[in-house]
Amino acid sequence: MIRAAIGQDSHRFLQDGQGECILAGVRFAGTPGFLANSDGDVLLHAVTNAVSGITGRNILGTVADQMCAAGIKDSREYLKKALADLSGMGMRPVHLSVSIEGARPKILPKVEEMKKSLAEIMEMQVHEIGITATTGEGLTDFGRGLGVSVFCILTAGDKI
Repeated sequence: MIRAAIGQDSHRFLQDGQGECILAGVRFAGTPGFLANSDGDVLLHAVTNAVSGITGRNILGTVADQMCAAGIKDSREYLKKALADLSGMGMRPVHLSVSIEGARPKILPKVEEMKKSLAEIMEMQVHEIGITATTGEGLTDFGRGLGVSVFCILTAGDKI
């Protein structure tokens, strides 16, 4: 069996100098953190939503809110919870394509580090993950540097 789902999330930045920008578990110095209850890793949130699209169980929302209230604010843990549901269905991620919109931070210098981080969390190979980024020509608040939006498509298949 093969299934695919789209994931999306977006977050506004905190004021300059506040928080720490984290995308795919990778820290970006010089860019403020995101307005969120958790660490605000908008990329991991989008991927978590994609996994939820396949499993039918939403992690972001009630489950993540309960985890956050218990002091678990690391978005990698939310994704791991969603992936456990996927594994419980006898499936695993086989391909992930991520598209990031934002004027900051600069994504290209850290694409390989982000792919390695995702591959580790998701138990995938780096070559099974694609990450692209755009400013969207500054047509949205994301392209004007007020936050980041992420869309992704996750494909999952039967465990071998």
